[in-house]
Amino acid sequence: MEQMHRQLQALTDRAEITDLLDRYLRSLDERVFDEAWARAFHTEDVTAEMPIGTVRGREALLAHIRRGMALFDRTVHFGAAPVIEIDGDRATVSGAQLSTHILAGGSEDLFVSGGRTRTELARTPDGWRISASALHVTWTRGTPPRVPDEWKATAPAA
Repeated sequence: MEQMHRQLQALTDRAEITDLLDRYLRSLDERVFDEAWARAFHTEDVTAEMPIGTVRGREALLAHIRRGMALFDRTVHFGAAPVIEIDGDRATVSGAQLSTHILAGGSEDLFVSGGRTRTELARTPDGWRISASALHVTWTRGTPPRVPDEWKATAPAA
């Protein structure tokens, strides 16, 4: 009976983690970035490594996402091939991400990127949350956005 309980918990954890990451990618395209959004997906001390810089802390991440997504009028983000490793109240997910963007400013210029992701999660009283993430872009196609140089530097801790 104990083994069946452990197996059921492992399957439940995997489903919850997969759902959280799918909802996170979809939320990027829905473009509503507020405090509720940040709490729904991230721990307070989250660290995120993105092509436009690295940030620490939920508030810093929220500001960074708002700024970065403002570079685009429309986006579609797609995650695939997740490998989920769970160890108690911690988990690590490695996968692939394809991101399609229409540049801001009324342009119809298309920018597409593909890369690898590594996400660390923690089980919290509110469910699984992202505690660290890294997106490593391995290829791009099209017109990239103009990213100010100061964004590329590592942001200070929040």
